[in-house]
Amino acid sequence: MTTVASRDTLQKFIFDNAAVRGEFIDISATWREVMSHHAYPPAVKTVLGQMVAAAALLSANLKFNGSIIMQIHGDGPVRLLVVECDSELRLRATAKLAPDTVVADDATLPALLNAHGKGRFIITLDPADKVPGQQPYQGIVPLDGDDVATVIENYMLRSEQLDTKLWLATDDTTARGLLLQKLPHHGGKAEAMPLSEDDALETWNRAVLLASTLKQEEMLSTDIDTLMQRLFWEETIRVFEPAHPSFQCSCTREKVGNMLKMLGRQEVDSALEELGNVGVNCDFCGQHYDFDKVDCAQLFASDAPAEVLIPVGDIKH
Repeated sequence: MTTVASRDTLQKFIFDNAAVRGEFIDISATWREVMSHHAYPPAVKTVLGQMVAAAALLSANLKFNGSIIMQIHGDGPVRLLVVECDSELRLRATAKLAPDTVVADDATLPALLNAHGKGRFIITLDPADKVPGQQPYQGIVPLDGDDVATVIENYMLRSEQLDTKLWLATDDTTARGLLLQKLPHHGGKAEAMPLSEDDALETWNRAVLLASTLKQEEMLSTDIDTLMQRLFWEETIRVFEPAHPSFQCSCTREKVGNMLKMLGRQEVDSALEELGNVGVNCDFCGQHYDFDKVDCAQLFASDAPAEVLIPVGDIKH
């Protein structure tokens, strides 16, 4: 729906003659826009903000026109966290809490989302221009880790066979992150860089060790150019043209109509009987959509199947 001008920056870099690539991100303006539509408890904001930064970092390496949808399905006070980011680094995010839940300010990710060990982490890659019959790629794993960074690192190693390290920091106004990734070797080379496997491992370990000196407060209070210089000043690094993430919600009346069709005629008719119309608020941006009896009749008169990948709103009735 609404795109907000942003000073957010994602900076890619690569170690010259080495086997490591990285990305720094400052996605604070987008994060503040996400939060302007919601009033979540502090612990939920921390986890969701880290997911926003992480989704943009992963999306920067997408090699197709489409979106990455990152979800955590929980079995605790938080039932669902969703962040969607497309190949242009346009993001939106939302959370769903259990009814009447009380969340401690210092609640950890396992307490929020994996209280009974049934939490799941899901990444969906959804091409924008699917060929007939093509389905989005979806990876689903148990929620393995005490924080967002560890959950994603374990997913990337298990599902993509990529050594990945993440450092994420979020507060009410700021969201930043650093991603390091060990480049895959082919015949003793990493993306055409002549480096032995031992040398590649040494470079990777050194980069991770340097990045691990980052403290949360340092990440939140220091711009990414300074952080890069402070961490890797002894390394030879090639820096690429920065990208600029932004907030954007892709909700439309058509998508909301599809969601109503997925709910089924009985549920919609019940809302119509009670209120005379169906009102839906987008979970991501708060946009309100109204459907009266004629609108709903037209929805169910169509034979086209409804398809909704992620929730777009709640029916108000």
